[in-house]
Amino acid sequence: MAEDIGSTVPRRQLGRLLRRFRTEANITLDAAAEELEYSRQKIWRIECGMAPVRVIDVKAMCELYDVPTRMAEAMRGLAAETKSHGWWHAYGDAIPTWFELYVGLESAAAHLRRYDESLIPGLLQTKQYAQAIYRLDQPTASEEERERAVAVRLQRQSLLTRRLPGPPRVDQILSEAVLRRAATGPDVMSSQFRRLLEMSDLPNVSLRVLPFAAGPPPRAVAGSFVILDFPPPRGRAAPEPSVVYSEALTGAIYLDKPEELSAYETTWRGIESLALDEGESKDMIKRIAGEMRHD
Repeated sequence: MAEDIGSTVPRRQLGRLLRRFRTEANITLDAAAEELEYSRQKIWRIECGMAPVRVIDVKAMCELYDVPTRMAEAMRGLAAETKSHGWWHAYGDAIPTWFELYVGLESAAAHLRRYDESLIPGLLQTKQYAQAIYRLDQPTASEEERERAVAVRLQRQSLLTRRLPGPPRVDQILSEAVLRRAATGPDVMSSQFRRLLEMSDLPNVSLRVLPFAAGPPPRAVAGSFVILDFPPPRGRAAPEPSVVYSEALTGAIYLDKPEELSAYETTWRGIESLALDEGESKDMIKRIAGEMRHD
């Protein structure tokens, strides 16, 4: 399990606990940084779950925040877990720092709900399609750098068929624009359409299409996004809250406040209500594939 989820979930859990106890102690971020002789950025990154945490730092923070002894012991245990490595660490800088957190969350999730309106998402791409996208996205990168990035993408796809822990449930909705946008040549697109149909046959994958005829989706300003839900916790651990992930050109946002989750849940339900069912979606994919072959 550790190799699959790495340190992402323990880091987030520990960060939330440290923020909670700091807030309950009525200590501001700046005051904590001054007292501990840390930078404000260091404490902020720890509380956001963006970095491994040393046990000695957790001990100092727990003492400052007057955390009860048994809870402080549990938090020191979590700190040790924040140093475990997921498979993606072997790829070094092939994964941008801002995307590394997502890969860890994706590996730990029990359920992914994705809406994509521009490109076929990485989990469903063929190697040739991924190569074409990286050539467009990273025109100045070397061939070796692009191949390493593609290798990461292909490795992520094993998530869908892994045995232990079981694969997540994936509910994928694609805008019809994704299918009609020929990102590369007809042979590669034909192969990519076959891959979509194959992946849609997996028992844990649902693939649906939002057709142009349905009109614009509700809250279209949301763009592409993913809602990640996590498995029930073991023992007495607090449940990992759901997260919304939305990617931009040079970074990404991670949303987990109740009002943010509620807004995206509503958006998802609206998109879902307009999408074709799975059978109709397969028919559309086959039809568009045929049209591209005859163009």
